Amino acid sequence: MLAADQEGGLVQRLKGPGFSPIPSAARQARQSDAKLRRNAYDWGRQLSSAGINANLAPVADVVPTNLVWINRPIGQLRRGYGPSPRTVAAKVAAFSYGMDRAGIATAVKHFPGLGRVRGNTDYMTRVVDSTTTRHDDALAGFEAAVAAGVDMVMVSSAFYSKIDDEHRAAFSTMIIGEMLRDDLGFTGVVISDDMAAVAMRTLPPDERGLRFIRAGGDLLIIGDASIATTMADAIKDEAADDPDFARRVNESAARVVAMKERRGLAHC
Repeated sequence: MLAADQEGGLVQRLKGPGFSPIPSAARQARQSDAKLRRNAYDWGRQLSSAGINANLAPVADVVPTNLVWINRPIGQLRRGYGPSPRTVAAKVAAFSYGMDRAGIATAVKHFPGLGRVRGNTDYMTRVVDSTTTRHDDALAGFEAAVAAGVDMVMVSSAFYSKIDDEHRAAFSTMIIGEMLRDDLGFTGVVISDDMAAVAMRTLPPDERGLRFIRAGGDLLIIGDASIATTMADAIKDEAADDPDFARRVNESAARVVAMKERRGLAHC
């Protein structure tokens, strides 16, 4: 499975011949749901033609109007569908549906939302959302994505003080297990944000993957190839020593293989 960040606007990794310019989510939000579905289908077909199977999109983070130019990860980059949870939910569902019709797996992000923070976890060690609650209206986009059958949910690397003030979302059993799995009923693949980002560097590489999997995560994004083997070896060694952890790894592996089978990339 090969994935790319193909959200649109400033976050479109594949460009040039064969790829239409994709507008930012802020501009996509002005399209009708039907038009966005059609466009997402076309963008997905272009990815498929290039051999890409998964799109690390759409963004379901709700950015309040008063934070648009303060919110660094989403608002300032025009990556969100707007301040209305209802609108965000509709556009997330439309984008996901179009990609799905084109045969492209999607990863809605960044659960439970980066719309109310100021800092960017790519560049800061501690980013805290002190507003979002477990049953927040701003989760509407993620709820819509789950209802639409999204393949993956990407968990953020920020802290959420009103939900779990001791653990980053990626390391929180409350956020992954109770909120995402139990409350939203998500049974697909939970994928991390970049495990090589500055926010994650407070821990050694071998510990990052272990904590994510223990919390209920399934699939790691590692933006620095030099630490990938270290993280994989740590997971393998821990699974060899701890039967409970080994079962947790097997659960994750089964979810990933099921996703690949759904997309015609594995046969079981």
